[in-house]
Amino acid sequence: MNLPAGTAKKAYVTRMFTGLSENYDLVNSICSLFIDHTWRIRAVRALGKASRGLVLDLCAGTLPLSFAFLKRARGTIVAVDISEGMLRTGIRALHRKYRPDRLGAVCGDGELLPLKNQTCDGAMVAFGIRNLADLDKGFRDVYRVMRPGARLVILEFSRPGNPLLAFPYRLYLKWILVPVGTLLTGDRDAYQYLVKSIEAFPAPEEVAGKLRKTGFSNISVIPLTGGIVTLYTAERI
Repeated sequence: MNLPAGTAKKAYVTRMFTGLSENYDLVNSICSLFIDHTWRIRAVRALGKASRGLVLDLCAGTLPLSFAFLKRARGTIVAVDISEGMLRTGIRALHRKYRPDRLGAVCGDGELLPLKNQTCDGAMVAFGIRNLADLDKGFRDVYRVMRPGARLVILEFSRPGNPLLAFPYRLYLKWILVPVGTLLTGDRDAYQYLVKSIEAFPAPEEVAGKLRKTGFSNISVIPLTGGIVTLYTAERI
């Protein structure tokens, strides 16, 4: 399949994730051998003192990163996602597990956030910036809603630089992730999109450059699990 772009990508992502909302996170956990839980814990810890305030969870989906935050931090969350179906699935789980007064969920565009300027003490996103139609625009709007000194934490898939890992990882994506995802969700296109979006996403150093161009400082880039995932941190000036 060819990756959609611009407004077509935004419409495709909204439709795709709404259809996957019930079991998307379960499939991700199974396909990552449940290492994804460890990645989210690292992300929450990387927030530092920002975790005591109001934190944006961008591209929040069914709220797995928000739940990791609620379990390990003292602050509050505003979760934003373009798919209402994903958020509704997450909110049902929220009421079973956590105090709902610590989280507010809003269906909205990650490139045009429904938040006022400089309202968040921190921001985080797990495996979502890859799905933005315009990554630069998304970074600019996240910057807008963060207070000076606030910290941004990003988890995103990346491609291992070590050739000994890169080839097996490509085989895994094609011959394990896509078939297992298709079997458990019935949506082959969604997992083909996932693979294509990982292959097309900018390298970590390019993502760091985009953050720097936006105005963020103190940018760090940390490869996790051999580089199949990258943890980015940055601070708003």
